[in-house]
Amino acid sequence: MLKPDASTPSVRPAQPGKVAWRAHALPIIMLLLLSPIIAEVLFGSTPLSALYVLVPEIGVWGGGALIIRALVRLRDRGWLSILLLGIALALAEECIIQQTSLAPLVGTNPVHIYGRFLGVNWIYLLFQLGYESIWVVVLPIQLTELLFPTRRADPWVGPRGLIIAGIVFVLASFVAWYSWTQVARPLFHAPVYQPPLISVLIALLCIAALAVAALGLPLPARLTLPAARRAPSPWLVGGTAFVFSLLWFVLVALAYNVDPALPAVMAFCGGISWACTAWLVLTRWFVARGWHDLHRLALVFGACLASMSAGFVLHVVVLPIDVIGKLVLNVITVLWLSGLAFRMARRKEDQSQTTL
Repeated sequence: MLKPDASTPSVRPAQPGKVAWRAHALPIIMLLLLSPIIAEVLFGSTPLSALYVLVPEIGVWGGGALIIRALVRLRDRGWLSILLLGIALALAEECIIQQTSLAPLVGTNPVHIYGRFLGVNWIYLLFQLGYESIWVVVLPIQLTELLFPTRRADPWVGPRGLIIAGIVFVLASFVAWYSWTQVARPLFHAPVYQPPLISVLIALLCIAALAVAALGLPLPARLTLPAARRAPSPWLVGGTAFVFSLLWFVLVALAYNVDPALPAVMAFCGGISWACTAWLVLTRWFVARGWHDLHRLALVFGACLASMSAGFVLHVVVLPIDVIGKLVLNVITVLWLSGLAFRMARRKEDQSQTTL
């Protein structure tokens, strides 16, 4: 028998405790990062030259998404509850943390803000309720669960983890509030704005109502619509998600006076109608026969591709590093999602051949 000498590297087996810790922590870390990266970095609202703001964004967006998912899974709720809590998080961001839907919009005429009524930027608020609930919460959670399918039903954090995440969320929210309302607005030649107390109280009541509806009311864990039809191809699902998502960004363009002649009420009602149409179409697909993970990835892919595309039009970028950086990151994301889709398709094909 050969005996190892001093020059032979020894291979130590991985300790079960370390392996278990890594397997437990990886989904958490991935969700904490994916949430702000998808919503802020890939979209372009957080450019490379200001990447330092990603730190509080991880605490607010990533921490918020992690808390929402844990609460929903612990309560054995479904995606409708995740969406409702995502809207609650968006309300907190828009009316309490950064208050961007209550304060006059930066970069617009403070006297004539499109869709502003009773101290609320209604068109901008509607856009952000959809964007921040979907791109900050729903899509990152779905993508993370696709990356860790065996941990899909696990809440990932327990009561202690929820407390820690809650503390981090509150601290990061304070940093986000101070850095935007007290520092950034004056830099953009916009005065510090103190929203009316009644507006903040109404927002808090709406957040509480959404939380009760999501976690307290007897909502179905999953949709139970009749599944008479077969699910469409993932290509059609991804293309539809792209179209629905891309047209949603028209709202933020309207909020910044791209078409001031269009009545704001018409734009607001049009946005609501568009969101309801997307909900009706997608929910019927969710319960169709043959709906699987490749369809879910197609939804994420289409929506992310739309936000990345819209970001090149909606964000006025001055520094070349930000334009190049966004383009490089977007291309890397498309290639990564494409590779993930290819591997999932091959895995599904192998499983089908095994069952024959």
